[in-house]
Amino acid sequence: MTNSAPAFLWRLAPSIYGPSVLFSLGEYAILPLVAVIAVEMGASIALAGVIASAAVVGQVLGSLPASWVVSRAGERAAMLLAAAVALLGCLGVAFAPTPALLGAAVLVIGFAAASFGLARHAFMTTRVPLHFRARALSLLGGTNRLGRFIGPFLAAAMIAATGDPEAPVWAFAACLVLAAALIAWAPDPERAAPDPERTAPDDIADRSARSTASRTVPSESRPGVLGAVRDGGAALLRIGGASAILSGMRSIKDVLLPLWGVSIGLDATQVALVVGISGTVDFLFFYTSGQIMDRFGRLWASLPAMVVMAIGFLVLAGTHDLPGAGVWLLVIAIVVGLGNGLSSGINMTLGADLAPADHPAPFLAAWRTLTDFGGAVAPLAVSGLAAVSLPVASVAAGLLAVAGAVGFGRWIPRYLPHVGRRPPRSAD
Repeated sequence: MTNSAPAFLWRLAPSIYGPSVLFSLGEYAILPLVAVIAVEMGASIALAGVIASAAVVGQVLGSLPASWVVSRAGERAAMLLAAAVALLGCLGVAFAPTPALLGAAVLVIGFAAASFGLARHAFMTTRVPLHFRARALSLLGGTNRLGRFIGPFLAAAMIAATGDPEAPVWAFAACLVLAAALIAWAPDPERAAPDPERTAPDDIADRSARSTASRTVPSESRPGVLGAVRDGGAALLRIGGASAILSGMRSIKDVLLPLWGVSIGLDATQVALVVGISGTVDFLFFYTSGQIMDRFGRLWASLPAMVVMAIGFLVLAGTHDLPGAGVWLLVIAIVVGLGNGLSSGINMTLGADLAPADHPAPFLAAWRTLTDFGGAVAPLAVSGLAAVSLPVASVAAGLLAVAGAVGFGRWIPRYLPHVGRRPPRSAD
């Protein structure tokens, strides 16, 4: 038995992870500026918020069409097409004459991001051996976190250097061109990586885990997304529902923590510092999640991540009027960042575990649509509660995290009882 990374992951790492890093870096360089650009065009604050959220809506809408492209054209062609579509959206952001067209351009970028993410997710599902799957997907999740972490700093540096608030848009365009070039001319991972289903499984534990997953979702899946939903059935809705809550918690923290900071009197620099420290903790722990899942099982990362975030938001609710509220916010932001960091790659890993081995793209499209929907709806609901009371919104977020923890604790042992659990090495 080996627990090391497959050789092809090291050999093809630039081809596998490089395009995702470039796409994420460019995307998160411009997304924080969308609302600013919209306001400069004459949009109200409320409309600017809607325009900024169009990327999330586009991602929800894009997963299902993306499965059709990935299934018929393959991952490489799907990513090239997504890069081209995103470039059109990028040019739309640069030249949009009205807020409505700006929103449409941002929607297109989100639409393309869905196809880009699904293509790489499908590749990982079919090519990475089970014993390393969670770590490989945590690394993929880490590319998104890297973009979220560095992208805003890149945007700030470019604006400071050029004095042009739209300079990051051209940085995104450059990232897309570089990503497309890397996809087109670097070795194709889809062809160069071996198919683990055509080779002997690594050990008895892998054979047992594959057998468990294949009984959860039929290996000979029915065609199309609707067929994947029928095949996935209860597992898709139950584990997917808990994963949708996890996506919602990630979005909630991005909304609630800044609002809390403003409410207790922090200035913009202090709010940015709190959010930045939380994001740093989040980024530092992204690989730990994969290590835990591959060694101990999926539950041992998903459940603690949800519990930690639940505790953070429930405690935060009682700190609004306390002396040193800013310090409390910083501590809670670090706790929530830790919980979110421990959740890196969980949703992608669970989707890959449940997807049929022969044809994963339709199932993964349904899975990503469900989880992205949670990420889009949950912060809107919490924002509505925040209009009434921020502590009430924080309690609601904490209780939602508790519900997600209960869902993971109830359904992962039922549908994925052995996946990712490694037996101790035998002494030979």
